[in-house]
Amino acid sequence: MQYNLKELPNGIRIVHQEITHTRMVHCGFVLNIGSRDETKEEEGLAHFWEHMAFKGTQKRKAYHIINRLESLGGELNAYTTKEKICFYSSTLWEHFGKAAELLCDITFNSTFPKKQIEKERQVILEEMSMYRDSPDDSIQDEFDELVFEGHALGRNILGSEETVGSFTQQDFFDFISSRLDTTQIVFSVVGNITFKKVLQKVEGFLSNIPMKRSLFVRNDFSTYLPKFKVVEKEITQSHCAIGKTAFSMHDSRRFKLYLLNNILGGPSMNSRLNLALREKHGYVYSVESHYQTYSDTGFFGVFFGTEPNTLNRAKKAVLKELEKLREKKLGVMQLHMAKEQAIGQMAMAEENYAALMLVFGKNLLDKGRIDSLDTIFEVIRKASAEELQDIANEVYAADQLSFLTYLPV
Repeated sequence: MQYNLKELPNGIRIVHQEITHTRMVHCGFVLNIGSRDETKEEEGLAHFWEHMAFKGTQKRKAYHIINRLESLGGELNAYTTKEKICFYSSTLWEHFGKAAELLCDITFNSTFPKKQIEKERQVILEEMSMYRDSPDDSIQDEFDELVFEGHALGRNILGSEETVGSFTQQDFFDFISSRLDTTQIVFSVVGNITFKKVLQKVEGFLSNIPMKRSLFVRNDFSTYLPKFKVVEKEITQSHCAIGKTAFSMHDSRRFKLYLLNNILGGPSMNSRLNLALREKHGYVYSVESHYQTYSDTGFFGVFFGTEPNTLNRAKKAVLKELEKLREKKLGVMQLHMAKEQAIGQMAMAEENYAALMLVFGKNLLDKGRIDSLDTIFEVIRKASAEELQDIANEVYAADQLSFLTYLPV
């Protein structure tokens, strides 16, 4: 994979890939800070910071921030995960300089106006209520809490009503001061612009950002035990989550587990779970299997909703598919087709240049390099049926699975 990379004296890295057959440039800051870096009292602060970045800087008010690119047909956005905060934009190539300067301003010069904090506090509380009213979303958050019990990875990215209601302006400044590390920031650019022009536009103001190092160290998670929990809620369907911890992003088997998860419950209609639960029995409208990697651990989970009278049968169907993968090796043709499907999905994902830009930034922060698709494809193509069966026996072990069930009151 062809890309350009430059590290500035303050530690910020600029990564770039030129795409000539588009009019757009996608760029953004990826910070190695997330909700897992909060204390219990700070729960939700990273996400609140993401919101507040758009509410005022040393030289711009909220209106000027949101109007800067929107009025030019561009987009400005952000998101927070367990381990990352990203501020990014998509715009026509001729407006790249404006987009980059604006992103730099909101990332490093936010003032967190007190009046805006109070307004945005209500917005986030409404966001939390919206998620709670959606069992598909809330069960995933609560399952994280079950699997990563007692650890920051299990806490809700949005925070709690108590913590979100308590944050002050000084809390934002203190959190950023203690967590921000310029050696853990990447400015990523993908689109119709040369690396020379990128550096001409951004090197000046990015180099002026003072170098900052953080002494904060993440706590690893290593205390998983299987758990079972049933919750009654004001819902009409039953919902179920089944899963456990899995391989971290540094585990050499992660792409093989990705392949295995794709077979089990990936996005395609021919996944084993979709064929068994929807096509064969009609138990569910949709069923998903997730594999998420973190710097020190990972997560595997199956999620579905079904009528209360078919809940146990749907659970048994999921467990049966897991058992099949543990006990029976994939046939030669099955494995070949699964590999081609996974490779095709990855190749299509690369066509989303905004997502590719963010992947570049995250990969540099996590692994110090960007693996080419050809390298990943080679790992997938070399995966043997025996290897996948061994992984299934480790990750899908029946006696290690946790269960969270929502039942209608």
